Amino acid sequence: MSEDKPINITDAEFGEKVLEAEGIVVVDFWAPWCGPCHQMAPALEAFAQANVGKVNVFKLDSDDNPKTAEQYEIKSIPTIIFFQNGEPVSRTMGTMTEATLQDTLDSL
Repeated sequence: MSEDKPINITDAEFGEKVLEAEGIVVVDFWAPWCGPCHQMAPALEAFAQANVGKVNVFKLDSDDNPKTAEQYEIKSIPTIIFFQNGEPVSRTMGTMTEATLQDTLDSL
């Protein structure tokens, strides 16, 4: 399943959608009140659209899903974690451009 836009997921779905996934999965830890998260949203959407079939992009509201946010020690949002075959392989805090997201993906 590869979508052309980021998909919202919950703590309950995280294991199946991220940890059990083969290949690369990108997770944006964010919150609705976070200004930088909203600023980055268009870049994340463009990145997801440009990589349909290559990567799944998920958004996890860290306020509504504290279990996963605590597990990955999310202290600042937005935090983007790239997972490869269920393992975190790249982590960035703060806003990212579409080009930076693409560069990170390409390096993996």
